[in-house]
Amino acid sequence: MQGVKTMEYILIRHMRNFLKFIFLVVLSLTVSLSVLSCGEKDIPPHNTDQNDPSGDEPKPGDGDKPGDGDNPGENPETAEIKQLEAWLENIQLKNGLLTSVESGNNVSLYDNALAALAFIATGHYDRAEAILDYFNSRVKSELCNGTGGYYQFRSVNGVPSGNRWLGDNAWLLIAINNYAAKVDPDRYSTMQKELDGWIRSLQDTDGGLWGGTDGAKVIAKNTEGMIDAYSAVCGYDDFHKKLLSHLRTKRYDNRDGLLVSWPGNKYKYALDNHSWGYCTFEDFPTSVLDKASMYLNTQKTTVGGITVTGFAPDIDRDIVWLEGTGQMVVAYRKAGDKANADKYLAEMKKTLIPSQRYDNCCGLPYSSNPGTTYASSQLWSGADTNICVSSTAWYIFALLGFDPMEVTYSRGTPASDKFWL
Repeated sequence: MQGVKTMEYILIRHMRNFLKFIFLVVLSLTVSLSVLSCGEKDIPPHNTDQNDPSGDEPKPGDGDKPGDGDNPGENPETAEIKQLEAWLENIQLKNGLLTSVESGNNVSLYDNALAALAFIATGHYDRAEAILDYFNSRVKSELCNGTGGYYQFRSVNGVPSGNRWLGDNAWLLIAINNYAAKVDPDRYSTMQKELDGWIRSLQDTDGGLWGGTDGAKVIAKNTEGMIDAYSAVCGYDDFHKKLLSHLRTKRYDNRDGLLVSWPGNKYKYALDNHSWGYCTFEDFPTSVLDKASMYLNTQKTTVGGITVTGFAPDIDRDIVWLEGTGQMVVAYRKAGDKANADKYLAEMKKTLIPSQRYDNCCGLPYSSNPGTTYASSQLWSGADTNICVSSTAWYIFALLGFDPMEVTYSRGTPASDKFWL
């Protein structure tokens, strides 16, 4: 009898050990899948409150499905893009617009142009159309009204505010140009034509472009906006010729071979003039990308305390600007510099953070840590902790090797007008 009890005890003990082994295997698999689901970061529990804090609900769509892209056999990069795009889909409002950050109340024209481009790049044209349709319905009431141009900002309900900024409007036109080339050349042809005309109307007698309008006043000329406009306006005619002449005489340093952002100032150069200049102007020298090393710096991220190296917007080098680093990756890819493209893409990947609101979604904050944007302007609270559209979109472009400016790059610029050669 004692032998039977001993045998029962042994069997029970082995059964318990076996069940414990099975439990640990299942737990290990569960943790592994969670890590794979968002760039090797854990995803918090899904927040069942899907309402936008402003009272406007996100637009329902495929991105609302928990677990999308979680297939452990899927290409990690493909799965990652799904996670990024799902975040963009989830923050898209019923009116088609996206807030600039998760749970935000501010809508940016530039950020929505980037979101439209991200949807075009990934083939989700209906999502891009929701954004473009919104602005297309306001061609007469906004774009062609008053001083012209779309406002830089608006509320989640569409109430516009701020200036009518050249660069942001140019990026909307860049998005339309890409849609026209890939999907339908006619759907937004009226908006395309009116934006083209408004941008051209900002050209001064010296060939430069005013930076937009602030009420009845024009905004000072800025190099970044002029690069955007050159890329956005298709073809090559007197508009482009005069603009290049202005850039050559007023915004170019022949000794350094660089476009000047702020003449006569400490902040003479800016990162985006390197990357966007290279992607916009035919046969621009790759040396401009090499010289972007002046902005390289290493920081510890606010989220996670991870060491990351990348580019700052200017020589202060007090942040890794993730949007700008993505722009550089796109430029490196265009230049055929795979080593640097892969290097800084890997650095960007370190900064992926999971959504605090949606399952299986992730993105990038604007910056690695608190600091300044171009010149001495302080970044807003949360720029280093909240997922934002601009950095996430440029990370998608970098992953896909998608250059938004490529669509108008080959325009037949005469060699005599290429002052950079």
